[in-house]
Amino acid sequence: MTDGFDSPGEARAAENGHEKPVRADARRNLDSLLKAALDVFATSGVDAPVREIAEKAGVGVGTVYRHFPQRSDLIKAVMRNEVDACADAAAALAAEYEPGEALSRWMQRFADFIMAKRGLAAALHSGDPAYQALPAYFDQRMIPALQGLLDRAVTAGAARGDVVASELLRAGAQLSNLGQGDDPAVTRRMIALLVDGLRYGAGERG
Repeated sequence: MTDGFDSPGEARAAENGHEKPVRADARRNLDSLLKAALDVFATSGVDAPVREIAEKAGVGVGTVYRHFPQRSDLIKAVMRNEVDACADAAAALAAEYEPGEALSRWMQRFADFIMAKRGLAAALHSGDPAYQALPAYFDQRMIPALQGLLDRAVTAGAARGDVVASELLRAGAQLSNLGQGDDPAVTRRMIALLVDGLRYGAGERG
């Protein structure tokens, strides 16, 4: 895997605009680009041609280069975007559902996140220093999001009180990291069983 995109000259030409604030009228294109990149990485791998990503997003290749001169920039942005979406879902679920149901739904959302990022695994586990900050970012966003849901569920008597968010995240991630050929429905059933287990001893303080 290379650090740059398919046309290094075009990527270098875009570097002066890298990391500029995204205009409001460009936000939709950027969101479409990140979603398209995630989908393409999942099906074609992280070395997929940038043109394939641009076409799926409905933007020009130059738009990709302007925002992400290096392939690692795009991969990091996709990962951060997915982490943010998953973490932000916690507050929305807490506002809509009772504590136990909100926790259960978020854990399913988290499983979907883990399964979706399999396409990024080759890059994230490559040892490339470009990705070194991602694990800390994951913890910074995900642990508080889940801990808030867990605390509410414990207070409501819908979950046991001796489980912490970091442990539950690891358990959920391990259950979700099935082989590519496995049925996602199996993962969701396993996550449901995990959440059901949290109800054992609910109302007791560990």
